[in-house]
Amino acid sequence: MNEVEFRELRYFVAVAEELNFSRAADRLGIAQPPLSRAVRQLERRLDVRLFDRDTRTVTLTPAGLALLDEARHVLTTMAGLTRRIRRAAHPGTPLRVTAKAGMAAGMLRAITGHYTALPGAPAVDILVSGYREQAAMVRDGRADLALLTPPYEARGLELEALAEEPRMAALPTGHPLTRHPTLHPADLEGLPMPRGPGEDGPGPVVHDSAQLLEVVGLGQAVALVPRYLADAHPRPDIVYRPLRDADPYTISVAWAEGNRSQAVALFVRAALELYADVPD
Repeated sequence: MNEVEFRELRYFVAVAEELNFSRAADRLGIAQPPLSRAVRQLERRLDVRLFDRDTRTVTLTPAGLALLDEARHVLTTMAGLTRRIRRAAHPGTPLRVTAKAGMAAGMLRAITGHYTALPGAPAVDILVSGYREQAAMVRDGRADLALLTPPYEARGLELEALAEEPRMAALPTGHPLTRHPTLHPADLEGLPMPRGPGEDGPGPVVHDSAQLLEVVGLGQAVALVPRYLADAHPRPDIVYRPLRDADPYTISVAWAEGNRSQAVALFVRAALELYADVPD
C-alpha cells in the first residue's frame, strides 16, 4: 500500500516548519527515531526526497515545498471536518458565525437578527475575530460561516458576495500623489503597503484597521481601503483619493466547501435576502 497516512503528513509538517528533527519530535511529543522513520516512509510512499539533510542543516527540497502547502491544507480540512462532525452530533449546538470589527460585524448582526426570525433556525454564537482570521476559522472548523473582506485565501471555501464598496487610496498628508484628485492602482505600484502577520512584503505588519491607518498617518506606507473606512475615519495626517478602475472591495459570506448543513444554508439564505445588491 502506497497511500499516504494522515499521521505521516502531520509529522512531515512539523519537521518542515521546524527544519529540525529534534525540535519537531519535542513539538509532537514523540521520540526522534520514530519521527525519522515516518518521514522516510513517507518519502518511499511518494518516491521523492522531501528533505536535504546533512550533519548541521535540514532544508526542504522542491518536492517538500510543494507538499508542505498541500499537507497544511489537508490537516486544516481534517481539523474542520472533525469539529463540524462533533457539533453535528449535538443538535442543540449553536451555529458559529464570525466577522472582524467594523462594517462586516454590523452586517453580521443584521443577518443574524434576520436569520433567528426564520422558522427552525438554531441559535447563533457571534465571534468577533481579528484581522484576516476569518477564512482560516471557517477552514479549520472554529466557525461555521464568516463574513470575509479582502484579502483572503479562498481555497476550501464556498462564497456568496453580499456587498461592494469602492476602493480608496489612503496616503500620508504631503505625499506627492495627494496632488492628484483621483489615482489609478498602477500609481501605487512599488510603494510600501501594510501587510498581515506572516505575509511577505516591504511594508509594516499590521493587525487591524486602526493600526493600518496609524502606519499610513506616520508615512510608513500607503494603503487601499474601502470607502466606508475612509468616510468613518477622517484624519489630518491622511488624505484619501478615489481609485479609477480598481476592483471593488467585496464583502462575502463564506462556509466550508461541501458543508451542506441545513443551518448553514438557512443562514446564507438570510444573508442573501438582506444583501442582494451585488451583480452576478
